[in-house]
This record gives sequence, C-alpha cells and structure tokens, in this order.
Amino acid sequence: MAAWSIEQSEKLYNVEQWGAGYFHINSKGHIAVSPTKDSTKAIDLHTVVEDIRNRGIELPAVVRFQDILRSRVKELNESFRSAIAEYNYQGKYTGVFPIKVNQLREAVEEILDAGIPYGYGIECGSKPELYVALALIEDKETPIIANGYKDAQFIRMALLGKQLKKNVILVAEKLSELRLILQQSQELGVEPAIGIRAKLSTKGTGKWEASSGDQSKFGLSTPEMIEAIELLKQYNLEHAFKLLHFHIGSQIPDIRTIKAAVKEAARIYVSAHKMGVPIQYIDVGGGLGVDYDGSRTPFQSSMNYTMQEYANDVVYTILEVCNGEEVPHPNIVSESGRAIVAHHSVLILEIFGNIEKGYPQRKLDYTPDDPDIIQEMLDLRHQLHKKNTNYLEVYHDAVQRREESQSLFNLGYLTLIEKAKVESLFWEILNTIREYTRNMDSIPEELMELEPKLADQYLCNFSIFQSLLDHWAIDHLFPIVPIHRLNEEPNKRATLVDITCDSDGKIGKFIDLKDIKDRLELHPLNGQPYYLGIFLLGAYQDIMGDLHNLFGRVNEVHVFMDDEEPEDYYVEEIIPGSNVGQVLSLVQYNENEIIKLIKKSVDQRIKEGIIKPSEGVRLLDMYELGMKDYTYLQFKPNGALQTK
Repeated sequence: MAAWSIEQSEKLYNVEQWGAGYFHINSKGHIAVSPTKDSTKAIDLHTVVEDIRNRGIELPAVVRFQDILRSRVKELNESFRSAIAEYNYQGKYTGVFPIKVNQLREAVEEILDAGIPYGYGIECGSKPELYVALALIEDKETPIIANGYKDAQFIRMALLGKQLKKNVILVAEKLSELRLILQQSQELGVEPAIGIRAKLSTKGTGKWEASSGDQSKFGLSTPEMIEAIELLKQYNLEHAFKLLHFHIGSQIPDIRTIKAAVKEAARIYVSAHKMGVPIQYIDVGGGLGVDYDGSRTPFQSSMNYTMQEYANDVVYTILEVCNGEEVPHPNIVSESGRAIVAHHSVLILEIFGNIEKGYPQRKLDYTPDDPDIIQEMLDLRHQLHKKNTNYLEVYHDAVQRREESQSLFNLGYLTLIEKAKVESLFWEILNTIREYTRNMDSIPEELMELEPKLADQYLCNFSIFQSLLDHWAIDHLFPIVPIHRLNEEPNKRATLVDITCDSDGKIGKFIDLKDIKDRLELHPLNGQPYYLGIFLLGAYQDIMGDLHNLFGRVNEVHVFMDDEEPEDYYVEEIIPGSNVGQVLSLVQYNENEIIKLIKKSVDQRIKEGIIKPSEGVRLLDMYELGMKDYTYLQFKPNGALQTK
C-alpha cells in the first residue's frame, strides 16, 4: 500500500480552497498560516500550539492572526478601488465594519488601523456599540453608520457625535423613528445626517433569507419611503437625507441575488434624486460571503463569487442604472463584516479520548459452557470469514440475536456477563461487516447505515455552546481539520463531542466538497496530544457564546508575523480565559462567601473528628486555589489529566 501523502490530506480536507490563500499544509504535515497570502512566509500552527503550551497556556484556546485582519481590509478596499477605476465610476467607495460581527477591542482596533488609508469606518446597531464608535473614530470624514432601532437617548448620543464634528449618519428603520430623529435634532439644535433603510422586494438566499424581503423587521416600504421624503421636505431637511441603505441578509451565497438587490436599490436612489433629494451614498449593507466549505458554489456554506467579482458587480450595477437615467454616481458604502474577520480566528482543541463501539477494554473469554445464544453469535462471527458470505443475512441474524438476548436478560435467563458477551460479539460482527463491505461496488442500504452507527466519538475539551454556537443553533458549518499528522492516513471516521453534560454538545455535520458528511476523518489516538483546529471562526462566535455548564471564555493568543523571529512570528498578547471564580460571579455567587461556607463545613468536620486540622487546612487551600483554575479540563503535555 502506498504511503499517505500530504496531497491526499489536502484533497480530503480541501484546505487550499476554504483556506483562501491563508491556510495550507506544509512539508511536515502541519497546518501552516500565511497571514499575507504569501506562501513563502508561513507560520506553523502546530509550533504555535506547542509554544503557548510551554508558556502554560492551556487548551482550548483561540489563536488570532491579526495580520489576516489587515490583509482582509486591504483586499476589500483595493477590490472596490480596482472596480471604480475599471468602470470609470465617478463616486468613491467607503467601507464600514459592522461591529456586531466581532466587538472585541483588539480586533476592532486592528481593523480601523488597517483602514486608515481608506477612511474605513464603523457600523453600529446599539447604544454600547455607538459609544465605542464615537470613541474610536477621530477624524471628520470617516463614517459612523448608526443602524438598528433607536430611542431618544441613542439619537441624542449620535447627535452629540455630530457636535463633535464626526461623520455620524443616523439610519431610520421606520417612519416613527425618523420623526423621533427630527424631534430630537430640533430640541438640540443639531442638524442630523440621515440615512433611510429601504425594505427591498429582493429576498436574500441562504440561511438568513427569511429575514429579508417583505418579512424583514427593518426598513421602509415603497409608500413609506415616499412619505419619509415628504416629511423631510416639510422640515426643509431633504438635503439631510444623505444615505440610502438596504440589507438582504448575511452570507449571501449567490452573486445573482446581490446584483438584483443592488439594481433595485439603485432604482430607488435614481427616483429619489429626481424628486429633489440629493442622496450622497448608497449603502449596500452586508452579505459578502465566506467560502466555508471551499466548493465555490451557491450552497449556503459557500459562495459562487470572489471578493473582486462582488465589488465589480456592485459598482457596475449602480453605474449602469445611473448612466441610464443620467443622474450622478453616488458614493458606495458596504458593511462587510464576516468577510473581514472570519479567517483570522482559529479554535485549537485537544482530543483527550474516544468512545469506540464494539471494542471493550476488558477481554472477554468464551467457553463451550456459554448459553446457546452466545454460541450462535460466535458462529455468525465465524461465517464472516468464509468466501461468498451473505453479509446482509449475517447482519440480520446478529440483530435478531441481540434483541433475543435483551429479552432473555430481562427474564433473568442471562447474567450480566453473558449479556456483555453478546453485546461485544454483536459490535465486533458489525465492525467486521463494515470493513468487508466498505469497498464493495454495490452496498445494501442497511449496511451503508453501519458507517454512522459505528463511528467513533472523539472527546474534545471544549464547549460547543461557548465556542461554536452557530453550529449548534443553525447547523452552520466550519472547516475542522487536525493541525498535524497530515502526512499520515486518517483512517478513523468519527463525530466530535464536547465536555458539557448536554446531548446536543456534539458536532455531527462536517464540510465536504460535494455535500455535507456526518463523520470526520481523523487519526487513531496514539497516547500523544492530538490537536484539531476549527477554522474561520472570527465572525459572531466570540460574542454569542453562552455559559452552559459555566464553561467560560477560552484562552486567547494574538499572533503577528515577523521574519526576524526564529519561527517567523511572535505572540503579541495573551488574554486569559475565564477561571472558576469569575464564571461563578457572573451567576451571582460571591467567591468570598462560598469560601466561608466551605470553611464552615471543614470546621464542623474537624470538631466531629472526621478530619484532622492539618487535613482541613489542606482541603480549604485546595478549594481556594481551585477558584483560580481554568474552567476547562487541564492536561499534561503527554495528554494525561493534570492533578494538583
């Protein structure tokens, strides 16, 4: 048999496609990261993990490649600049980062710094996000787009930004909100810059399509848009209508949907302009996709276009409509968030065990004195190794015998050990049938179902509810790949389970080039640490995680590329994850108070003579020190569980 190659792993996991130039497999069989898309400058991800573990940073951990953020900002802006130059478009492009996608300070500041040459701004949709935007955006030109439903305080804070000479545009989501904006601006004596969101007829596609079109909870219908323009004219503020906004959903997989929406919005812009409203911007919202599975198709976890094609189509569609109606080209704003941040974040997990069906740890001995049903199962096992065996018939017989054994056990005719022998033989027979039939040209449907039934479960030290909420909630797919041993054949097929005590804490759907697969190809565990990477997690997952089982935030490491460093990178910042005391405080447990309760219990046991005073002191010290522990399992470098 030929040795397994790196090229085979590349094909199996499709790394080059979803990796988008940032991820590939190096000659060691490790995942490598090229933050600038220059494959000659790469960081070995396995080396990074070993490095941080040697520093005492436990897994799970998020590793952020901040240079990727800078690369994505540059690529998006340069794509629009290229399109504008190619089509001789007369307006400008200004991007804004929708901070809801990832509000973490380090990510936002990196994005804004990379966007300074392009005047790259922020989109915010809540009061806390607006407060951040007002603080971080310093100059007069960079836009702050204020979306979302607003109360009077939200509007007054945005108008404060106008007083500070910041380019804040308040987007009205409904007519009553527009009236509130006009009222508050009169009271403060500050003229607002107003945007109006249009509720387009064009519907999005993919997982979020139900949130667009007539069912959208945001935006003004066509009659309401006319009424809004008339209202602005009553206040002599039609010139304050600066921006026309629309949004048809996140992760749009099909470029045709985007073109249709942009054309509809461009028609609204042209009509408003002819009504005497000098709109300066068309904001095409978000929706620029990420190819999570690498298939480059209109499937919901992919996209059938590139970033450059997206920019070309947005620019050309608006230009075509405006030229046809002989109106000025507006400036273009987009709110791409997922496409900016998804690639920069990788979650590293350690596999600490597996659950195999049919392989008991204790070897069972079979004797001629065993009951008939065990002898029959042994005979079925023997039949499997004969020529011309009817595997389907053996399968049916094994299932029947197992059901009979359960009835015999319930009636008291089989002992627990005898029932265990039947179970062990049953799973052994099924595993053998699976192995023998796996490469057959035609496999009976019942036997095809053995693959998912017999898949191993690999135990992962993480919480899906904290770190991968979109997968649990909406079956969103993310690339999951071993970060090492990719020069070895991954001959195990497994699902992944987390350490929460919830049956939903599992991953049973994985990306595939042609479809979704229900098992992931992994390597057999060999007593050494085995690491998986979950990639493209930078959008939404950091913010939306919850505290199921009180597993808090994971450790976080920020990595920058540097050619002068020995491994071509340096760790710029380490942000510790949650410890036990911190997560308890989030659910209103005071650390000092519960330590007092434990001390009270220890003192009582000392008085009762159950434990010695010295042992009581040790137990109390252990409890107090445990409050500072990481909430996740902690393993020694050889994969063993740490004990204090």
